[in-house]
Amino acid sequence: MRLNYRPEIDGLRALAVGVVILYHSKHSFFGRDFFSGGFIGVDIFFVISGYLISSLIFKELLATGDFSFKLFYERRIRRILPALFTVIIACIPFAWMFILPLDLIDFSKSAISSILFSSNIFFHFSGLEYGSQDSLLRPLLHTWSLSVEEQFYILFPIIFLFFFINFKKFLVSFITLGIIIGLIIAEITSKNFISLNFYFIHTRIWELLAGSLIAYYEFFEKKNFKENALNKFYPSIGLLMIIYSIISFDDTMRHPSLITLIPVLGTVLIIAFSKQNEIVNTLFSQKIFVQIGLISYSLYLWHYPVFAFSRITDFSQGDVIKKILLIFFIFILSILTYKFIERPARNRKNNFIRILFLLISSAVIVIIFCFYTIKKDGLIKKHPEIIQNSYKNLDYRGISQNDKFCHSRVGVNGFCVFNQKINNTGNIIFLGDSITDALLGDMIEKVEKTNFKLIHMSYSGNLYFPKFLAVRKRDNRIDQDETYHKYRQEYINNLDELNYIVIAGNYSYFFKEQRIKLENENLEIYPTARKFVEKNYISKKKEERIFRLKSKFEDTIKNLAKKNKVILVYPIPQPPKDVWQRVTNNYFKGLIDDKNNRNHFLKDKINYDKEYFLRLNENIIDFFDEIETENIYRVYPHKIFCNEKCLFYDDKRIYFFDKVHPSKYGSSMINSLIMKTIKDIESAN
Repeated sequence: MRLNYRPEIDGLRALAVGVVILYHSKHSFFGRDFFSGGFIGVDIFFVISGYLISSLIFKELLATGDFSFKLFYERRIRRILPALFTVIIACIPFAWMFILPLDLIDFSKSAISSILFSSNIFFHFSGLEYGSQDSLLRPLLHTWSLSVEEQFYILFPIIFLFFFINFKKFLVSFITLGIIIGLIIAEITSKNFISLNFYFIHTRIWELLAGSLIAYYEFFEKKNFKENALNKFYPSIGLLMIIYSIISFDDTMRHPSLITLIPVLGTVLIIAFSKQNEIVNTLFSQKIFVQIGLISYSLYLWHYPVFAFSRITDFSQGDVIKKILLIFFIFILSILTYKFIERPARNRKNNFIRILFLLISSAVIVIIFCFYTIKKDGLIKKHPEIIQNSYKNLDYRGISQNDKFCHSRVGVNGFCVFNQKINNTGNIIFLGDSITDALLGDMIEKVEKTNFKLIHMSYSGNLYFPKFLAVRKRDNRIDQDETYHKYRQEYINNLDELNYIVIAGNYSYFFKEQRIKLENENLEIYPTARKFVEKNYISKKKEERIFRLKSKFEDTIKNLAKKNKVILVYPIPQPPKDVWQRVTNNYFKGLIDDKNNRNHFLKDKINYDKEYFLRLNENIIDFFDEIETENIYRVYPHKIFCNEKCLFYDDKRIYFFDKVHPSKYGSSMINSLIMKTIKDIESAN
């Protein structure tokens, strides 16, 4: 059973997929990212999907008085799976060639979860933050939204028919209640369970139900719907709401949440009130938008893996022309997929059993490859020594206790505590940002050989600044309040034992508000997106903000040192580029092999001169040197990483796994300095 064709919905699809593609391409114009909120394209798709699926169900019920689950799920299989399986299979040879062991295992698991309609669950539990730098290297990350839709398609017809048969009079009330409850859950979980909130269906279902509500009124309440003079303006208002969301939203906002109502309501207004000859209808009905809308599903499927593989191979980094070429390539792939996969699969003349057989065969091929890859440790043995040495010693974050990550953990759940013994002689407290989280795994192993208890207090993107706020520079919005500082302060004050408080962090981020990057093989400095300020000093100039931050930090160190021994870890050299990605790219370019690694890494600009590091961090080192108080001890990581050059990798090992965090090898080197300092203090006493 077919619906009356509405070309403007295909045009709306074109807008949705277009902004998603531009968002994921990280494309900017005139130095500004006009598509920072492009991720709302997925929310538009959810509303459209909810509307179309519900419309199909309603039309069949009204026409026949019955509903065929068999035909419904057959249509969904024909519509979704052939193109999806095609893209997954096409990714496999490129994954085999260009993805290194740890990531190849992750790819294999994501491929299996995509086939099983559960990739949203997989990516949540993998701890992968959507929109992060790491997420851009995951070819199948975008399938999370397809899994959400597929879960909706499985559940919605069953639940809907139950209510339709038994509570038809209250059906609109149940749909409305579902929207309200879903939105409330999304708002609540967006504050404390960001990943769960983003990926799971229970925080997305309200968007799909919003589309269902439109369909309900269209099929069951149309006769009661009164036209008025304002109706023709609603689609234009809706389009403005969507455009505002695309331009104004960004990765720092809580999403989905109450603010997501803006693009969702905008989409609802367009679908519900768009009429022939109305301006938005006319715009979206243009042939070019309709044609893009028709291939929008294939565009969505292809764009993310193409961008991911281009980043993995370092093809398109910072190159506008190459990004444009990639988008053109995505369109070519999508047109071919639409013509030779999508349309034939959806044609009812083509035998469904044959299509089902091909799908099952494809799934078996994917699963066999993936399980073999996982069993063989990501095919590790086909790589050179530097890759093999770093394989299990790269990213050492993600330590958890009592089923909850130790990093950014505060409040009623307390902090992670390790090596608790009857004969504990004191505490080692890790106090800092995500760098201390990277150090944690190795430090746990080192502390197990002592009688010290290890207490972990790291927080993402924040050191230890009591009474200070993390604020976005762009709009002075508070990203992090002082709550977690209060918990840390209270916990430390209640400890009676001897405490060694280890402070480490990405200091240039806080005290200089800058980062370092390698752009077109040149070392460059760029500003941070956030600042750290007191409540009453949010709008102060940079110099004054940093002066006050340093002053309060010094006071904090001195207060801690009154009854504790403070180990201040000096600036850790920061790589100008993701080290693991750099090594990966250089390996696939043929610059790294088992014979000439040494000649290569000594020349690689990612391993910059020691003098450059000292110039970048001179004022921070001077600031630390000037903190004079008893019970403060100093550790200098740059003395182990920097000789003539600061090495982030060499011919045998990788010491940092991204642009900030040390690998297990790097962590072990830093932690050895910390433990030596503690041993020296103990010996002196």
